[in-house]
Amino acid sequence: MAPEPATTAAPAGPPAALGDGGPLLAISGVTRRYGRAARAVTALGPLDLRVDPGEFVAVVGPSGSGKSTLLRLVAGFDQPSSGTVRLAGRPPVPGRGVGVVFQQPRLFPWHTVRQNIAVALRWAGVPAAERPRRTAQLLALVGLGELGRRRVWEVSGGQQQRVAIARALATAPALLLLDEPFAALDALTRERLQEDIRALTRRSGQAAVFVTHSVAEAVFLANRVVVLSDRPGRVVLDLEIPLPRTGVTADELRGSADFAALHGEVAAAVRATAR
Repeated sequence: MAPEPATTAAPAGPPAALGDGGPLLAISGVTRRYGRAARAVTALGPLDLRVDPGEFVAVVGPSGSGKSTLLRLVAGFDQPSSGTVRLAGRPPVPGRGVGVVFQQPRLFPWHTVRQNIAVALRWAGVPAAERPRRTAQLLALVGLGELGRRRVWEVSGGQQQRVAIARALATAPALLLLDEPFAALDALTRERLQEDIRALTRRSGQAAVFVTHSVAEAVFLANRVVVLSDRPGRVVLDLEIPLPRTGVTADELRGSADFAALHGEVAAAVRATAR
């Protein structure tokens, strides 16, 4: 198992729900249609989903099942055609309450690693005098404490994704949204980052919704795995993943009979829904 990132606490403490103790994320009867009249296509729904504070939910399904559409609705980048999305009881607003990590890091190549994070802190309204300390904490949190002065193009693809994760955590969001963030990486780097994000969210109590095509990745990372059907995406399986989060190495976990059984159940659900 790769070493865990530094154990520095998250900059603003453990994320918490923004509401009164209800679900952090509540999606009720949501559909998303594109186009009009006879040409309208329903990409998602109807769909119901709940995510509680501290939960790590992985969403898997065939291509075209609406996984990325779901994340855009939760982030507030898009609006449902019907139904409601509520983040701690309120409609989501882009940039508030959620951090988003995309498949590509989408960093500023003319900035250093440290400057990329400082930009996010500036957008969040963090005072200039506070930004260096917060930046250092975030870099330590994702295991990049020694690379802050490097330009983005001077670090590896996996390290760039660590920067993207640190940037997403800059405002201490209640919910972290990850859209296939490791898909473009080689297998070894992908496994190491899986282990790192699993450790990071466990320590911080960070809630997350993680979209992936990989059943193995979903089962390894998540407390729950949600499988979506082919278009329009609907929930066909919502499975608790009762695997140990501590006291076992990543290799032992991936090689266990419990992991294999859960992997088989999720994989069967994905195969059954794919056309």
